[in-house]
Amino acid sequence: MSFVELRGLRFYYELRGSGPPLLVFNGSGGDLRRKPGLLDGPLAEHFELLCHDQRGLGQTDRPDRAYSMRDYAEDAAALLDAVGWDRCRVLGVSFGGMVAQEFALRFGSRVERLALACTSSGGAGGASYPLHELAELPADERGLRTLELSDTRMDAAWRKSHPDAVETMAKLRDPANDPGAGEPHRELGARRQLEARSEHDTWDRLPQIAAPTLCCGGRYDGIASPANMERLAGRISGAKLELFEGGHLFLMQDPSAWGRIIEFLR
Repeated sequence: MSFVELRGLRFYYELRGSGPPLLVFNGSGGDLRRKPGLLDGPLAEHFELLCHDQRGLGQTDRPDRAYSMRDYAEDAAALLDAVGWDRCRVLGVSFGGMVAQEFALRFGSRVERLALACTSSGGAGGASYPLHELAELPADERGLRTLELSDTRMDAAWRKSHPDAVETMAKLRDPANDPGAGEPHRELGARRQLEARSEHDTWDRLPQIAAPTLCCGGRYDGIASPANMERLAGRISGAKLELFEGGHLFLMQDPSAWGRIIEFLR
């Protein structure tokens, strides 16, 4: 657990596990204090993991200026320099998958293998759902809409017959479980991140990615649709596509998903 000055900002990052180096990009609103997270799963049994709170999020600085996807990629490259990694595997989940695409395009020589989970290319390949629009909804309506987007099976009939699953999903979204609640400029940083997300478009450049690539997602994802994942995989030379039994949170829903990702990255 460490802080480091990168490109004029103070970043929080963690290193965990042992094995081949793996850079992990977290999703929208990602905060490494929120548990369980990507570092708490099976990855640390197979890799040395490096993950950071991206600009505007978690314990990293939240400057009040426009962020770009290029910023996020260059932040990560500076972090690799700081920890002494020349090359590594890369995993990006959701928004992190967008950053991972940008990173692989700008710093391809540093990427050994690339896994892109529940994400989109933007442009002609299709954009992930515009999450910034949800912020305008009342809290109850926003929570329900987020649930339906997370897994398109979760309509009213499904929710009625699966109350335990609904409760579990609600706890994940409960503001009381937000470790950054009430911190200065938290909403500003989150908004700036979503603004950068809305500008994401790698479609025209995707054929430049040379690293072996796995694209994976949930069959019932309403945020990064299976159609988006198919187009993404089809645009990257030699990329493999695998869909699992779940929605945007397929990594929690389908036990086979982590095994397949680990197998590919190893």
